Amino acid sequence: MFRIGRWVAFGTLVLALLAISLDSEDGLYYLPAGWPKPTYAFEKNPITAKGFALGRALFYDPVLSRDSTVSCASCHLQYTAFAHVDHATSHGIESRVGNRNAPGLMNLAWYPFFHWDGGVLELNAQAVNPIIHPDEMGHSLEEVLRKLNANPLYRAAFLEVFQTPEIKTSHLLKALGQFTVSLVSANSKYDSVMRHEAKFTEQENKGYRLFQKHCNQCHTEPLFTNFKFEANGIGPNPAFLDSGRAVITGNAKDVYLFRVPTLRNVEYSFPYMHDGRIAKLKEVIKHYAAPSRWEKPISKSLSRSSSLTTDAEQKDLLAFLKTLTDKKFLFNPAFRFVNRP
Repeated sequence: MFRIGRWVAFGTLVLALLAISLDSEDGLYYLPAGWPKPTYAFEKNPITAKGFALGRALFYDPVLSRDSTVSCASCHLQYTAFAHVDHATSHGIESRVGNRNAPGLMNLAWYPFFHWDGGVLELNAQAVNPIIHPDEMGHSLEEVLRKLNANPLYRAAFLEVFQTPEIKTSHLLKALGQFTVSLVSANSKYDSVMRHEAKFTEQENKGYRLFQKHCNQCHTEPLFTNFKFEANGIGPNPAFLDSGRAVITGNAKDVYLFRVPTLRNVEYSFPYMHDGRIAKLKEVIKHYAAPSRWEKPISKSLSRSSSLTTDAEQKDLLAFLKTLTDKKFLFNPAFRFVNRP
């Protein structure tokens, strides 16, 4: 797991991350042509280069955790689509283990809610949960703000971005929001094909047709999610008492329903499912190709989908899914941690 430990000098970290210059092509949010209107309220938190850089500094700074060992990036690594790949579920302070896989972070401006159960309705509030969760950062907002206000570098940065001499919770969350809302992934091969800049191979084209037939009802283009809560036949995990969406709604009909994840950069965002129980993408495809092994509950949208009956079809679909990899996003220097004086 990627961690920025105590050995990183706090002041050096802040200076390094705030010093990087940015422009709209390299880092700041942009709206891809032909995409739907975002749900994020940009007018409430206008993005600036300095606000973006401040949010990035906070994203990579373990000061947000109680023992200063875990940052947001500990569970959201850029080169794996800001997902968490070396454990099935998230790991936090003191090697504590959560019960859900950390999902990739991208195209968050379009999300109507967050987390696997949809328990957060606004991106600017999302970071509260991991900061205070005992198995993740295990901190309190009061202590986080005390530490930030005690540091002259952060005080100066927040003053410049938000014109406030005192850092408050809303400023912390808005700064993180300016960085995370800018994590737009729209430059995969698939996107190039849609823009008529490239062409699918024969196998990728076959896979695309299979995708449209079997998968698009839940993983709807161009965001490759319909943002609904579904049961995909994997059944409950006996290791975790996790009832999914029902945790939020309290409704029995929502038991074991989880948010449909995006398939963008899915080649890199393993392991899969809400609990990370499937390690390889080809195994995910095999799961959907074998409805006889599905466990209840099963969403109607899934039960209406016919299975992929041959190995060739499964390989074709896998070839298409790999066209959703956006390496410009995965390796964009504007999004990465930079440790320099």
